Amino acid sequence: MNSRPIRNSASERGFTLIEVMVVVVILGILGAIIVPNIIGKPEEARVEATRIQIQNVAAALDFYRIDNSTYPSSEQGLDALVSEPSGYPEPRKWGPEPYLNKLPQDPWGEPFVYVSEGPRHFELISFGADRQEGGEGVDADIRFSDL
Repeated sequence: MNSRPIRNSASERGFTLIEVMVVVVILGILGAIIVPNIIGKPEEARVEATRIQIQNVAAALDFYRIDNSTYPSSEQGLDALVSEPSGYPEPRKWGPEPYLNKLPQDPWGEPFVYVSEGPRHFELISFGADRQEGGEGVDADIRFSDL
């Protein structure tokens, strides 16, 4: 039996303090570059999600108009996309399936504002993060007519 001592090769030595410090500095630099770009993005993502939701609801309204020759009135509202509406204008051919399974809310938990502007025009609005009319940045109103 050979009882030679085991020698550590260069690959088995581990990391030196300088190598560890270089890695920490690199991670710090990456963190300084990446973290500021990530922080603040959730609100921007909500704005983009709202735009997409508004376009989806507008598409459902267009299908409603194709079937019924007019958009729902302001009084009928977006409920007309979920269940057959009553009142004027009476739908000519609603369904057989709803245009939407449920009424969506914007990412801030508020319902979209629907305003009928005659039989051929409408407006969909989300009031943004502040949930109030007007505002700037993520607080700005998001309107279908602006998309």
